[in-house]
Order: sequence, then C-alpha cells, then structure tokens
Amino acid sequence: MIICFLIGILIIPLVRKFAFLINAVDEPRERHIHTKITPTLGGLAIFIAFTIGMLLLAVDKSGFLPVYIGALIIVTTGFIDDIIELSPRWKLVGQISAALCVVLWGKITIEFINIPFAGPLYFGVWAIPITIIWIVAIVNALNLIDGLDGLAGGIAIIALLTIAGMALLLQDIFVAPVAFMLIACIFAFLVYNFPPASIFMGDTGSLFLGYMIAVLSLMGFKNVTFISILVPLIILGVPLSDTFFAIIRRLKSRTPISMADRSHIHHRLMALGFSERQTVLLIYCMAILFSITGFVFSFSTTWGAVILLVLLAFCIEIIVEFIGLIGEQYRPILNILAKIRRRKKH
Repeated sequence: MIICFLIGILIIPLVRKFAFLINAVDEPRERHIHTKITPTLGGLAIFIAFTIGMLLLAVDKSGFLPVYIGALIIVTTGFIDDIIELSPRWKLVGQISAALCVVLWGKITIEFINIPFAGPLYFGVWAIPITIIWIVAIVNALNLIDGLDGLAGGIAIIALLTIAGMALLLQDIFVAPVAFMLIACIFAFLVYNFPPASIFMGDTGSLFLGYMIAVLSLMGFKNVTFISILVPLIILGVPLSDTFFAIIRRLKSRTPISMADRSHIHHRLMALGFSERQTVLLIYCMAILFSITGFVFSFSTTWGAVILLVLLAFCIEIIVEFIGLIGEQYRPILNILAKIRRRKKH
C-alpha cells in the first residue's frame, strides 16, 4: 500500500504533463462545475501504480490475469475517450469486451441470488449475460457520478474499504489486499484531485475503478450464502441510485438515456445551496451510510434483512424527493407528510 501510494504521488505530475502534451484535457462546458482547462488521465496514474503493486504482491495471482486483461481493455477505452471522446456505443463495446474477459476467461459469474423465504434462484445459462450487465452497470454508475472534484475517488474508496473489510471477515486472502492496494492508489490521486483539483481521473479512471469494484465485489462475495449479490448493490447504493433515477428522469422527459444533464445528485445538492466541497462530503456520508447498511444487512436474519431493505428504500425515496432527483414536482411521500402535518395543526 505504501509503495502504491508513493508511486502514485510521484507519477501523477508526470501524467499531468503528458495529458497536456497530447491534449487530453477537459475544457469548461455548460454543464461542468469547473471553470478552467484541467488535464484528465489521472486514472492512468492510478492504473500504473496499481499494476506495479500487483507485480509486488506476494499472493497467488494466477487467476487474476483475465481480470487484469479486462482492466487493460477498460483503461484503453477510457484513455481513447479522454483524448477524442468516443461515442456511447464504442464505450459500451469496450466495457462489454472487458466484462467478457472476466466472465468467459476468468469464469467469474453470478450463479444465483437468494430470495428471502424462497431460497436460492439459480440463473443457469443466464449467469453470463447477468454478470456482464452487472459489470457494465457498475462501470457506468461510477462514470456518471464523476462530476465533482474528489467525488468518484472518495466513493470508490468507501466501496473498496467495505469490500476489503467483508473479504477479511470471509478470510479471503486475495480480494482484501488487492482492494487495499487500489485504495492506496486512489488516495495518492486524491492528493491532487480533492477540491480544487489540478487533475481529473477522466474516463480512464472512472471506468477502471468501476470495473475493479464490480469484479472485486463478485470475487469477494462469491462465498456469501444468504445475501449473494444484494450486499454489493447496497454498498454501491449512491452511484447506482443516481444512475437509476437518471434513467427514470430521462424516460419521463422522453430524452435519450445517454444524454447528459445537470440533474445528478451532486448537481441537485449544489442547486440547494451547498458548496462543491460540502456536496462532496455530504455524498461521502451517504456512501458511508450505505456501506454500514451493507455490513449490517450481511449479518441480519431474513426478517431483519427485509425490514432493513424496506427502511433503506423509504430513506432513498425521501432523499430523492427532497433534492428533486427525478423532478422538482415529484414529491408524493413528502406531500402526504405535509398533509398529515397540516391536519394535526387544525
């Protein structure tokens, strides 16, 4: 971890100069928060530091090659996108190619999910497409939330800390050290990326981190019997919720799903008057709450897990309505609570 951190600290200034050299920069646009030209490719430094760390890691890495080749594909996709801005179609091709490495070559799949009171539901031949969809969904969720300095990196650290912690509890001697190494690489990047940022991770970084979180969660929780895939879904609640409601919002307004807007969770919080730094810290707190919930959920009884899911869904709905994530007029539960409060006053 120390070596990864130090390598990251040393090479990020070099990557920054390289980004300017090849014009891999992010220029301010209408929906952007930043106001000056900023180099991207910070994710390249994270990937290089991680690669060196993997070479030095003293554990059996024989089964990790398919995952690493997939990471190489996803980083290449992000790298090209940071330079020439790929179309969503070609980005998706890169993401699916990386996922196929993991699923077909690495044999890492979601075999089943446990349904409370009903038992396991085995996916059979559907395990491969479901796993590919899972990886692509996580990759895009982290990519979409990468809208403020330090936001995606911080959320990735919180998710990876939770994955590493649960892997330690499950005595997984591979996933935990890999996750901790990745955390050290991201911390080095955040030294340069926390507001005000001197470099962005770009799609090179957000796609890579989303991919690694998706794959490590599959590898780390494969032996968990009751919760199966629900724990990583809860841990990644912030980016997944933001992505889900972005899709709902665009379907409601009949706009293309791939069309960017200024209604993501960080945009809405800033519209309520929070500063950029306050918004980042608030979303960190949300991510931490989701991670704690994931931990508690994994040790709950069946009824406890069901109650926890209902409470979590209710809290998400209240937050969505309060900040206007679907639309400022969408407030069904808050309107009901307001009516109840008015009746009590009368």
